Amino acid sequence: MILLKRVLITGANSYVGTNVENWLMREPDKYYVETLDMKDPNWKNFDFSRFDVVFHVAGIAHVSTKKSMKDLYFKVNRDLTIETATKAKESGVKQFIFMSSMIVYSSKETRITLETKPNPDNFYGLSKLQAEGGIEPLHSKDFKVCILRPPMIYGSESKGNFLKLLQLSNMTFLFPKYINTRSALYIVNLCMYIKSYIDLSSFGVHHPKNYFDYSTYEVVKVSRELKGKKTWLTRFFNPFIWVLVRISGVFNKMFGNFYYDFDNELEFKRVEFETSMKDTIKGI
Repeated sequence: MILLKRVLITGANSYVGTNVENWLMREPDKYYVETLDMKDPNWKNFDFSRFDVVFHVAGIAHVSTKKSMKDLYFKVNRDLTIETATKAKESGVKQFIFMSSMIVYSSKETRITLETKPNPDNFYGLSKLQAEGGIEPLHSKDFKVCILRPPMIYGSESKGNFLKLLQLSNMTFLFPKYINTRSALYIVNLCMYIKSYIDLSSFGVHHPKNYFDYSTYEVVKVSRELKGKKTWLTRFFNPFIWVLVRISGVFNKMFGNFYYDFDNELEFKRVEFETSMKDTIKGI
């Protein structure tokens, strides 16, 4: 007999939350899903006791480095997370899954291993790390705390740097063949991870990622090929890029290394690179 898992997603209309909700609801006999708008202060009166799992995705993304945003980052990414987890535990919820981020590691690390210590170099990463520190003590045999540190997430209708790169690829037929390594996570792969974490009642810190990493020029080349466009790759600009990666945050995000040098412990068939790209470039 399959027991129905009741899942509450805290953070209505988010990209990740919406996709996870749709993915789980493909099996309505196994999962019941509701979403909760955390911007509405009445969320505090919502009955958490009806749910087995809280998947907390509410938060402010890394959209600004303005000092004026600092207090808001900590209020939402840290304080709201701790308050939500505390309410979940007090309500008898069995598992709390928190979407943290790979950004809790310093961008200067480039290659991250299981021994690498978090050391964020911006207040977005620090707010996420402090949220982790605030909810970890809540873990018990009856309340599993599961922390996720995904790399950049992409997919159909996604936003952020990956989308900007694909938009750029539409406009240029000449691109540097500069080899770098970056981890990423296709949204469908993330949904499969979340399903597995729920099924297994997972806890502790996890690093969901694609089983493949990417190099920036490969993304540009493949996305153009899928649209029937040719790309001319050149190494001419590589010496300049090598310098710019070390002095420019923009170039570092595009051409620098930032990857997990290990695979996640979960084994299941994840979507391959070209298939994920076909889905992502729709409408771009």
